[in-house]
Amino acid sequence: MIVLEKRPEPSRLLSMSTPVFAVIVTMIAGGLLFAALGKNPFEAIRTIFWDPLFGEYAFYYRPQLLVKGAPLVLIAIGLSLGFRAGIWNIGAEGQYIMGAICGAAAGLALYPSESVLIFPLMVLAGALGGWIWAMIPALLKVKFGTNEILVSLMLVYVAEQLLASMSLGLLKNPQGFGFPGSRNIAEWEAANSWIAQDYGMHWGVVAAMIAVIMAYVLLNKHILGFNIRLTGEARRAARFAGVNPTRLILFCLGTSGMLAGLAGLFEVAGPSGQVSIDFNVGYGFTAIIVAFLGRLHPVGILLAGLLMALTYIGGDIAESQMGLPASAIQVFQGMLLFFLLALDLLTNYRVKLAMKGTA
Repeated sequence: MIVLEKRPEPSRLLSMSTPVFAVIVTMIAGGLLFAALGKNPFEAIRTIFWDPLFGEYAFYYRPQLLVKGAPLVLIAIGLSLGFRAGIWNIGAEGQYIMGAICGAAAGLALYPSESVLIFPLMVLAGALGGWIWAMIPALLKVKFGTNEILVSLMLVYVAEQLLASMSLGLLKNPQGFGFPGSRNIAEWEAANSWIAQDYGMHWGVVAAMIAVIMAYVLLNKHILGFNIRLTGEARRAARFAGVNPTRLILFCLGTSGMLAGLAGLFEVAGPSGQVSIDFNVGYGFTAIIVAFLGRLHPVGILLAGLLMALTYIGGDIAESQMGLPASAIQVFQGMLLFFLLALDLLTNYRVKLAMKGTA
């Protein structure tokens, strides 16, 4: 019989190589899925991973890597801080939505002013919206011991209802002929986040890069980062070392909410352009995959974010050119996390064959 034996120490080699193996296994399993749907698996994999970078229209698709990757990296960086400490924020999608709503509302309240203060005000409002939404599960956890996974996840559905309400109510474009959705913020010069639209550059890309650098410095050069790592690796040792769990929970959840809120603001003020019922596309949930695929390391998250952005862009191409259903692309993306977690088992355990009945 096959048994799992815990390793005395996790395998560092496997830990570093598992993401690569997970991508390869996902390609194989995804190819089988596409074949079952009656599509050429090799053509599908090529379309998803090759065409956006080197295909006929790569000049158009390459800038989209920054557009799609920036919110994933920004959200995943925030989530990784909590995950490292064993604090599980699963509701980044809701915080992303609230950041977009609050940031857009702050700007639209001053429409059509062209003041240079409008965009900074929107950035502050977006960060505050995401932070407040994340502080709800944080405060409930430290005061009443509630499970932050369940509370943060349930708040996503509350945020989605608020998004629909705002799109049909307070933020609805008065000149939109009755259609749901706000004014197009991307066309408003004082409020849009674009720096160089033809190259996919907006302030969200800049914020994502700053977040990667700051997270690296925090985790490797600051006592707070040490406390985060210590709590995740040895909670009892952290308690003996005097780490305050309440402060850590508030910091990690608050920071992840703030970064998710910023991602929502930069998206609504740039690539998306408006608050609408279908504004959220699952970045908050996909960022969980990005965080784990990047090994909760800032640089790894940057690379994983670009990889996931590639699957978004390639998936859109495969949908339009090959007729693959959107659900198949979502399953393909979900496979990546599934195989990553499955292969992670080998990092901490080794597979052994044992005779039946032996200990």
